[in-house]
Amino acid sequence: MGGEKQDFRGVVIVAQPVNPPTRLLMGPGPINADPRVLRAMSAQLVGQYDPVMTAYMNETMGLYREVFRTRNEQTLLIDGTSRAGIEAAIVSLVEPGDRVLVPVFGRFGHLLREIAERAGAEVHVIEREWGTVFTLAELEQAIAATKPKLLAVVHGDTSTTVAQPLEGVGELCAKHGVLFYTDVTASLAGNEFDTDALGLDAVTAGLQKCLGGPSGSAPATFSARAVEVIDSRKSIEAGIASEGDVVRAARIRSNYFDLAMIFDYWGEKRLNHHTEATSMLYGARECARLLVEEGLANAVERHRLHGAAMLAGVGGLGLETFGDLAVKMNNVVAVKIPAGVDGDAVRGELLNDFGIEIGTSFGPLHGKVWRIGTMGYNARKDAVLTTLAALEQVLRRQGAAVVGGGGVGAAYEVYQDAVSNTAAGTRVGVGVGVETRASAGAGAGTAAAPIPAEEIAR
Repeated sequence: MGGEKQDFRGVVIVAQPVNPPTRLLMGPGPINADPRVLRAMSAQLVGQYDPVMTAYMNETMGLYREVFRTRNEQTLLIDGTSRAGIEAAIVSLVEPGDRVLVPVFGRFGHLLREIAERAGAEVHVIEREWGTVFTLAELEQAIAATKPKLLAVVHGDTSTTVAQPLEGVGELCAKHGVLFYTDVTASLAGNEFDTDALGLDAVTAGLQKCLGGPSGSAPATFSARAVEVIDSRKSIEAGIASEGDVVRAARIRSNYFDLAMIFDYWGEKRLNHHTEATSMLYGARECARLLVEEGLANAVERHRLHGAAMLAGVGGLGLETFGDLAVKMNNVVAVKIPAGVDGDAVRGELLNDFGIEIGTSFGPLHGKVWRIGTMGYNARKDAVLTTLAALEQVLRRQGAAVVGGGGVGAAYEVYQDAVSNTAAGTRVGVGVGVETRASAGAGAGTAAAPIPAEEIAR
């Protein structure tokens, strides 16, 4: 490389080619991206209005209608992380002074509250102890008391690993004339979810968890009712406006997250609002293709199976879990750090000695629990067993009393039960690893065939 290079401050620049170490990401996200997604993202760029590109955009919209289980026309990608999707939804639906109700049961409920406050909303918050969720009666009481324009709720909160049940909430919102929004970043594709059946008006997600991709694109879908609210605020920016376009007094405060213009970018008008993050679109499209090939029900069942094996495994080691297991997400478990054990030291040894990453948590749970994920490409048998075996060894080195072989043994029992139930004709988790779906040659609309019982034990 010639001589030593320095930046403008005189600091030596060390910039080797990107070559990250091999890691098994078993935390709450991000996870290892599916190899097919990475290959798709390496494809060459095309112009944003190239017929190939617009065809990819239309295909992506159709694929995510299947992933979200919706007929919504406005189903698309928002460029940015999952937080970009949250911000776009809230800032486009909420005008300054509007009332927003946010049920908080973990870190990300607080995030929804802050974003709504920054949008100028009058935010009303109800809170539950972390690890628990709200009853339908509690939500109805809060809706009746606050009369919000928007109910904004996290579906699955990875900070606590629990999911708020949404059944019946849509009916409550319709009864009271409330828009219903949920963030499904942590839960989509790993837990049962149906946008239209739940009566949702706005849903946003991210790729970096059960969808098996990298962070950087936010799939989203909006009902006709939400679109009407958003379009009523449409103000096309001056440099791309056409004759007759109106500048509205209540225009959306963010240009970047202005969904009224983003809808026109993805629609027939192809409004030149921004340049699409092409490589991220390739990746997001492939995430959805993989899920549609596998079948959404199969994907959820795969996450349930491997999540159940991990839950049994940590219990088999003699570890305790945090949170109400009746509402735990399939794809992540919170494990209480044993007394006398240095939680960060355990995470460090797992990473340095085994190349395995697990997570810590936030706020009142910081330093008290680890979060172990089984999601996306890593919702597979070998990842579960490897993590449990490594965790046992590290805990022993830290002086914790664990049951020798208990983790792997308990997980194996879950997998063996799955084999037995499949042989008996009972529907169980399909797919031990995503290698079966990743190598499938089916088209985007073809569901993967159930995997034979003997392959579940692989």
